[in-house]
Amino acid sequence: MKRPLEMAHDFLAQVITQEDIVVDATMGNGYDTLFLARLAKQVYAFDIQEQALEKTSQRLQEAGLSNAELILQGHETVDQFVREVKAAIFNLGYLPSADKSIITQPQTTLKALDKLCHMLVKGGRIAIMIYYGHEGGDIERDAVMDFVSQLPQQEYTAAIYRTLNQINNPPFLVMIEKLERYRHG
Repeated sequence: MKRPLEMAHDFLAQVITQEDIVVDATMGNGYDTLFLARLAKQVYAFDIQEQALEKTSQRLQEAGLSNAELILQGHETVDQFVREVKAAIFNLGYLPSADKSIITQPQTTLKALDKLCHMLVKGGRIAIMIYYGHEGGDIERDAVMDFVSQLPQQEYTAAIYRTLNQINNPPFLVMIEKLERYRHG
């Protein structure tokens, strides 16, 4: 069985082509940025921690990839850099091996999600990995679940992938797809 992050990558890889612009909303240690850079034409990756940019830059250099713009800003500023995207990924929580008091915040995450939903091209997808086993994580989890649950079904399909028998707040995946066409009736 696939882990939620593997499922997130598969979910996005199904739609990304070499012509696409994609977003890594939470750069972190650069694994998602690297994954996206191998598939897409251009990646815009966001993080508020210098350490994230350094690690990600190093990862991209080692892989010989130069199609990612690393942005030292919060993901809620995504609309300053892109107009439309094919895919985006979020890893909510904190940067592993860094200051665990610096966490993604519900208000900025929801702003970024709202902007990205509107920027998604038809058939585009957003994967949201929700890590919530830290202080404040449950608040962000609930805010994201509430936001996603209210997306209009005529425009989006939203789904969840999670383990049911794991302890200690296992991370789970929320997937959003912008529908190819609106269904009437």
